Amino acid sequence: MDIEEFVKKNMRQQKDENEIIEKLTTIIEYYKNINSKQAKLLSKTVYDEVKTTENLDKTELKKLLDYPKTNIHMGEFGVGSRGQGDFYVHNQIAQIIKNTDTSSIVNPTAQDDGGVVKVEDTYYITTAIDGIHSRLSDYPFLAGFHTARATLRDVCVMGANPVALISDIHLADDGDVGKILDYTAGICAVSELTQVPLVSGSTLRIGGDMVLGDRLVGAVGAVGSSNTLPKARSNAKEGDLILMTEGCGGGTITTTSIYNNYPEVIKETLNVQFIKASQLLNNYPSEDKIHAMTDITNGGIIGDSNEINKTTGLGIHLYSENIKNLINSKVYNILDIDVLGVSVDSLMIIVSEEESDTIIRLLNENKIKTDVIGKITNTGKTYLEDESGNIKQLVPKFREAAYTPIKKVIDSINEVDFEENKKTINHATVESIKKKDEIVSWIKSRYE
Repeated sequence: MDIEEFVKKNMRQQKDENEIIEKLTTIIEYYKNINSKQAKLLSKTVYDEVKTTENLDKTELKKLLDYPKTNIHMGEFGVGSRGQGDFYVHNQIAQIIKNTDTSSIVNPTAQDDGGVVKVEDTYYITTAIDGIHSRLSDYPFLAGFHTARATLRDVCVMGANPVALISDIHLADDGDVGKILDYTAGICAVSELTQVPLVSGSTLRIGGDMVLGDRLVGAVGAVGSSNTLPKARSNAKEGDLILMTEGCGGGTITTTSIYNNYPEVIKETLNVQFIKASQLLNNYPSEDKIHAMTDITNGGIIGDSNEINKTTGLGIHLYSENIKNLINSKVYNILDIDVLGVSVDSLMIIVSEEESDTIIRLLNENKIKTDVIGKITNTGKTYLEDESGNIKQLVPKFREAAYTPIKKVIDSINEVDFEENKKTINHATVESIKKKDEIVSWIKSRYE
């Protein structure tokens, strides 16, 4: 619980100071093994700190310290839920980056898995970072394992060979230190299996003294290198075939298994086959025939296909039966959800038609089940063909398929005016870019 925000919210509601302090004292006593006098002292100190920050609004630093308010909440707009709202906010983030005077080969404007820069005209450096699944806070080994695997995937699918991992972990004030150690062990399990070293990181508390509880959040980053152009989504060509490896799931499927009472399925997700597949393809003799690669994670096949449509202007035609046959049977059987709208952690490979059979054979020979699931077209949209030949368009939903009980409840009660909210967020994006430009100009004027 964020006790600083608790005080701010009560202040905004013009609650009495003593009432706020008494309520906060009760909350702190619930979390902390301290007496009432100590709890009240903490409450009063938090109140005083928050009150002090109010005076900052009256200084010349107000513009620097403030941010463009949208009054649109993360969960309300579906940010982090891998649907339309999430994709839109990521697009706005990309607009800020696009407006920055730096250069790169691949950056977030392409909505790819990783970013790429060129070094001294000789090789390419690829970077990626993934955050832990929010519902794996109580299962730190699994959180570390799947996050490390995910970030390595993101580097591999860009055509790079991963060379290093970095870790970031934030544990709330009441969290058990053992969580940090278990999380690190999970990362190191992937490190050992892939022979990619964990070389650095950061360990902090969430919100310092202002957040109570034992919630764990964090991220794992990866760095890779190559001497060939990245396998970015933009390289897809009309007529290419789309291959897919078997999807055994990762953090999302692990979460689905835990919260829907299928713990035995967790073991199906514990592998590094995806990374092995990527490394085989990155060393493929006719690598120029492999045009693009991506992992099927962000909102499932529906989400990733939509991003490819937007990036390339091309279309996608998928075959539902082939996709179903490439999802691990134990994983498939627990999913009382749309399997096309959830992360199954398969590798999607976009290749020239004449090379597809050779690539499928290579992966299958290395115990990586692979087949054709579709083709690149010129429609600009994604269509799905079922076993009877019926065809329908696939359009991303506001959120990814609800895979936990709480997500299903939230799906049923959350309603937003998506188009109106987009306008508000777009305005905030413009204001953020303007602020960045003004601060950069100010710094340059002082020191250059």
